[in-house]
Amino acid sequence: MQQTFLSLKKIIADKLTLTQKQFIAEVIGTFIVVVLATGAVVIDAKFGGILGIPFIAFLPFVGVTVSVYLFAKISMAHFNPAVTLGFLITKHIRELQLLYYFSAEILGALLGSLFVMYIIGSEADLGANSPNYAFPLPVIFGIEILASALLMAVIVVVVYMKGLRGYGGLVIGGIVGLDIFFLAFISGASMNPARSFAPAFVSGVLTNLWLYWTATFVGTSVVALLVRKKFTRS
Repeated sequence: MQQTFLSLKKIIADKLTLTQKQFIAEVIGTFIVVVLATGAVVIDAKFGGILGIPFIAFLPFVGVTVSVYLFAKISMAHFNPAVTLGFLITKHIRELQLLYYFSAEILGALLGSLFVMYIIGSEADLGANSPNYAFPLPVIFGIEILASALLMAVIVVVVYMKGLRGYGGLVIGGIVGLDIFFLAFISGASMNPARSFAPAFVSGVLTNLWLYWTATFVGTSVVALLVRKKFTRS
């Protein structure tokens, strides 16, 4: 009886330790992603826009790539509530895990925006996403869905192909950079509700937040729904 109790206690302790590791990994990873993604926008604004979209796309590529390689084996490297919802749909995580993933991602993003504000600068609303309203709203919404769907699709391929022989981080970071490079001029190409929420909340500019808390979830969910049976069979 005592041996059974001790074994159960060890299992619970190990589970709590894993949960804590996952939480910390998601906080730090999201922090890195947000600092580089929004920091790039702030730095570009400081230099009058001369660095341009290549710079704004390159730093998030670096941030996502580094974070995936650092934390994929601990937390599966979500760093994004929309991706977390996708992983719930594909049954890679359980409902109970959704709360601490979301909490970690929002916390990491807020810490990232505070870091940007106090260390880098407050220009461009702390790097908050902004759509180009020269385009019709349905086009903007559709492009943000597309960007998020492309991200989720690449992540699914990387997971299904067991990390693509070590190139998974580069591939995921690459699609983030490419989405920003080719699509940000229309929708802002957030792909990440936490990345959008933190600078908007800290700067107080919440006007466009609705877009990034709807379209991003739609994009990742559509892809997850399309592939979940394949993962379930696997």
